[in-house]
Amino acid sequence: MSQSPETITRKGGCACGSVTYAVVGKPLFSIYCHCTQCQRADGAAFVASMHYTDSAYSWTYTAENEPDVEPLDGMVLYRCKKCRSCAATQFPGNKNWALRATQLERDENGKIINWEGVKPTSHIFYNTRVVDVADDLPKWEGHAGRSARLD
Repeated sequence: MSQSPETITRKGGCACGSVTYAVVGKPLFSIYCHCTQCQRADGAAFVASMHYTDSAYSWTYTAENEPDVEPLDGMVLYRCKKCRSCAATQFPGNKNWALRATQLERDENGKIINWEGVKPTSHIFYNTRVVDVADDLPKWEGHAGRSARLD
């Protein structure tokens, strides 16, 4: 029997699998973020991320794999000491966590498990993009629903 979207547990972590976490339930929102902070933190044109409340998030790594903590402009990056990838980003002011879709657990075919439940629904900070994306998702100047829509 499959879990409901409200009770499903998703697992993820850094690129090498040393720093791990679990989240329960549906994300608050899922987006493609084109902000310059995400671009710099991940070395990518944009990041597919899901945001979860503090209460839905928990670390599952062992003590010897505790991540490095890097404060950055109102957010906190948690990087693996081994592979240096960012396992998670905390937004203490908003009491939520941003998790990269690329780091979620995958099935035997390499697909993210239950992708439909976390698939991004819009692009944010699209005005600072470094690549144009031709899809039908809404594109926002800043945060979705709180800034000008660009399409």
